[in-house]
Amino acid sequence: MIEAVGLTKRYGAKTAVYNLSFQVRPGTVTGFLGPNGSGKSTTMRMILGLDAPTSGTATIAGRPFRSLPNAPRQVGALLDAKAVHGGRSARAHLLSLAQLSGIPARRVDEVLGVVGLQDVAGRRSKGFSLGMGQRLGIASALLGDPQVLLFDEPVNGLDPEGILWVRNLMKQLASEGRTVFVSSHLMSEMALTAEHLIVIGRGQLLADMSVKDFISANSADFARVRTPDSEPEQREKLTAAIGEAGGQATPEPDGALRVTGLPLPRISDLAHEADVRLWELSPHQASLEEAYMRMTQGAVDYRSTSDPRAGLQEVPAGYAPPGYGGPGVPGQMPNPYAQQAAGAVPGPGYPPPAPAQGHPYGAPAPYAAPHPYGQPPAAPMPPAAPVDQTVPHTEDAR
Repeated sequence: MIEAVGLTKRYGAKTAVYNLSFQVRPGTVTGFLGPNGSGKSTTMRMILGLDAPTSGTATIAGRPFRSLPNAPRQVGALLDAKAVHGGRSARAHLLSLAQLSGIPARRVDEVLGVVGLQDVAGRRSKGFSLGMGQRLGIASALLGDPQVLLFDEPVNGLDPEGILWVRNLMKQLASEGRTVFVSSHLMSEMALTAEHLIVIGRGQLLADMSVKDFISANSADFARVRTPDSEPEQREKLTAAIGEAGGQATPEPDGALRVTGLPLPRISDLAHEADVRLWELSPHQASLEEAYMRMTQGAVDYRSTSDPRAGLQEVPAGYAPPGYGGPGVPGQMPNPYAQQAAGAVPGPGYPPPAPAQGHPYGAPAPYAAPHPYGQPPAAPMPPAAPVDQTVPHTEDAR
């Protein structure tokens, strides 16, 4: 079991993790979620003894990682798939790790078969694709047949077959009673893989619960109801009955009703009592992604904004993009760039318009115009990308 108690990590004036406490229990796949910069990788590094916490403790099986005897035989981890000497082959890389930990050499070939790299085991790892590198990192984590495993973005770069394999591998490892701790940004994959979630934001714990409870606590379930389109009075009758029963019916753009506050059987009974025919009565439950976005929307540090240079683009006559309407367009903010082009006095906060100039690099040459320096030499063909020659994995022979 992995346990963190009051875990805090500061880098100068920045606090990456603050007072974080949780447990990762064996027998289940525990997902570790949070926005970029929330402290997930820092937390994993402290669990593995790579970073010393400012305060608090992180233990595995009740002991700090550095005090575990022959730790690679008890804990396997994938934090950075690129942490491999590019000049070594896959087999040589795993063999060096095995020799350092007293693991038999035959185990190297076993894990190469498990991850599907047995046919490229003699190739240098610098020629591996991103997906092949991920498989090699997973093989390194499995090398000591450990009881505790930590994976940071294990499906990054894998194809659909590889993602399915990783999902089944995680579930199999957990079913064997191992502790599996997985960090990922793929919500759809976490919904299929994890049974329990630990969610952090800005270094602090936001949630520690099962996937089902997390979705239920951070989403608004509703029922979708549709009555005959040719009989609008039936929808009005049902809307009134739902309101009298304490529910709320909101019309959808396609003519259906979104009903909240009442279970499906109650909605069906109300429709029957009001003599309303139903064409549709279906439940809707939010996805893990919807629930995650709802919980973490206030803990996101890096948000994209609209491109301020979009207003510099030439706008066709008679068209005003949303938010950059020209003068006299109701309901839209005036376009400062359009005003400057028309000679209007710029508003406060905007620099005076620069004098009109030609294109900074000259007018673009028309098609088929002669090259100013003669015929350019043909560009050399780029080298072919390494082909992912991984083959389907075999069963773990441990």
